[in-house]
Amino acid sequence: MASDSESKVWLVTGCSSGFGRAIVRRALEAGHRVLATARNVENLAELQSEFPETCRTIALDVTDLAALPGRVAEARDAFGRIDVLVNNAGQGLIGALEECSDADIAANMAVNFFGPLHLMRAVLPLMRQQGAGHIVNLSAAAAISNYPGFAIYGAAKAALEYASEAVKAEVGPHGVKVTLVEPGPFRTDFIGRSMARASGSVEAYAGTSGRFAKLLEGMNGKQVGDPDKAAEVIVTMVTEGKAPLRLPLGKYAVKKVKDRAAASVREVEAWESVVAATDF
Repeated sequence: MASDSESKVWLVTGCSSGFGRAIVRRALEAGHRVLATARNVENLAELQSEFPETCRTIALDVTDLAALPGRVAEARDAFGRIDVLVNNAGQGLIGALEECSDADIAANMAVNFFGPLHLMRAVLPLMRQQGAGHIVNLSAAAAISNYPGFAIYGAAKAALEYASEAVKAEVGPHGVKVTLVEPGPFRTDFIGRSMARASGSVEAYAGTSGRFAKLLEGMNGKQVGDPDKAAEVIVTMVTEGKAPLRLPLGKYAVKKVKDRAAASVREVEAWESVVAATDF
């Protein structure tokens, strides 16, 4: 349990269910104060009722970019500061690139990249003024290495990763930390509730992106990852002041990171003599 001096103010997006809900509950149980957000705050009434002194709820749609600065100011006023921003709200998009419409692409980039990016821009002046803060961005295994059918979703998460990598270097001297969380398959309702389908359908991709879509449907509700255990790791990490740049969650994600690193080394070694010769 965090003491009064250790208690932090958390702003968490996408708290209706899944990781967001689990992180909020774990932070509140640990003695922190939390600003829980969702597009529909009625879904958060139970949390505020259970933790009336330490939980506040705010309606927030991360794709409404013009409204984000005002929502952040509202959140700051609730407890006087914001110590931790958790960019958790997100949405999947399954479909081959050729099957995705302009609207599909724009909507997915809005929630997975532009929303978190603008929220970071809105909270950073506060954190710099405080001389402390921690931004936790939820990424995905698709940003470690991608899958057929996740061209847009994986690209949005990868964009968030590389923006976060730069931001970490920019704000570190001002006492602000940045961490990317890369979950493997966890038993949330992401596949069932938060997975959009591409507008188009091209039979040629049935064996690639179509096969991957069926794989996701088959694992829904059977994922090995426990969201509550993941939330405990995240809250403990922040509470203890630790800030790895990337935090893979679950055995699958850990293996994926190692496999990708090994494959990258093998590939560059195979081409090293050729590509290194391009220097003056």
